[in-house]
Amino acid sequence: MSLKLLTVAMLSTCVALAGCDEQQSDRAVQKLKEFFNAVKPDALLLKNMTPGVTSEAQVRDQMGKPETERTFTDGSKRFEYPRGPQGLNTYMVDIDRDGKLQAITQVLTAANFAKIRIGMTEDEVRRLLGKPGEVAVFPLKPETVWSWKWREGGVTEEGIFNVHFDQFQKVYTTSRSDVVRGR
Repeated sequence: MSLKLLTVAMLSTCVALAGCDEQQSDRAVQKLKEFFNAVKPDALLLKNMTPGVTSEAQVRDQMGKPETERTFTDGSKRFEYPRGPQGLNTYMVDIDRDGKLQAITQVLTAANFAKIRIGMTEDEVRRLLGKPGEVAVFPLKPETVWSWKWREGGVTEEGIFNVHFDQFQKVYTTSRSDVVRGR
């Protein structure tokens, strides 16, 4: 009799787990899609994205969920897509108020870094450069440093651009550092 109860209990558990797996399959597929979007090459990420033609839904389907989404007073939107935890590109995707792709801009550039000014807030920097690849907090200084790896060309090809914030979360300086390899 106890073998029968054990068998029934095991079968009930299997059925319950199968039900959970079925319910969770949509979430698992979504997670897999998000992972693929995060690691797919930029050429695939941006393929067939045509300003004035591509819809917001098509952008979301192809590029995935944006890191940050901002909606402006005129109804237009800006999506932020940083590439990887320390990727060399961050794309800002602008959607017009009619829900059509307006532009895709790679924002980790020398021209954008030159727009950083003393006194800017963290939010202003984030809107311009996107999510930093690394954030370091130095409580004794006090200072917070946001860093982005980027493709600067030249001898080392890659560099790191740093924005230094004071205790009031305002920019007080910027700096550049080398990418250290082989640690």
